[in-house]
Amino acid sequence: MKNQMSQMKVLVVDDEPSIVELVRFTLEREGFTTGAAADGEEALRKVEADHPDLVLLDLMLPRMSGLDVCRILRQRYPALPIIILTARGEETDKVLGLELGADDYVTKPFSPRELVARVRAVLRRTVPVGEESGVLRIGPVTLDPQRYEVTVNGRKIELAPKEFDLLRMLMANKGVVLSRDVLLQKVWGYDFAGDTRTIDVHVVRLRQKIEEDPSQPRLIETVRGVGYRFRDIKE
Repeated sequence: MKNQMSQMKVLVVDDEPSIVELVRFTLEREGFTTGAAADGEEALRKVEADHPDLVLLDLMLPRMSGLDVCRILRQRYPALPIIILTARGEETDKVLGLELGADDYVTKPFSPRELVARVRAVLRRTVPVGEESGVLRIGPVTLDPQRYEVTVNGRKIELAPKEFDLLRMLMANKGVVLSRDVLLQKVWGYDFAGDTRTIDVHVVRLRQKIEEDPSQPRLIETVRGVGYRFRDIKE
């Protein structure tokens, strides 16, 4: 990941030229560099060739659906930030996209200001800063922000950027119940326009990766009606 956000490259994947033109103009005005792909297959080729720092991915694409692209990208590049673009009202697709590993979504039509805010927020999450940069060790889980690495019982676990940031927030506040609203604000980094189910989706994915038995989690606990906490394990 490049040090300065103004040097970062965003790949815009959309088959509507007007949308691509608007998004590229908006991001380049803010100092980003951009690339574009008009279908899913081209998007996969360009990610492999150009190594973008973030992908803006429309779900309605020719030749290969955005959901399939998202699934493949997450398998090949676990740490690559992905923001999906959806039409208003496509709630099912938003949820599916998040379940497949997308870090955020933007609903069309969107404001340029919102788009830039979401891109910046996702990219900020990839750079550890401040007092949260220290290694966290709780029970079998070790999280190293500097190396962007998580291990469970010594085995490296691949996490998407938002999964990593959510886990870091929970571990940094071990034993403390964090509400879904607080997690949205802290992890997403701004007043998130989505709903709290985003947190639930990411917690499910985290449990699948770090819990010995995701159906009976012992690390990330649900506090009914409130939120989540990471158990303060002394072992």
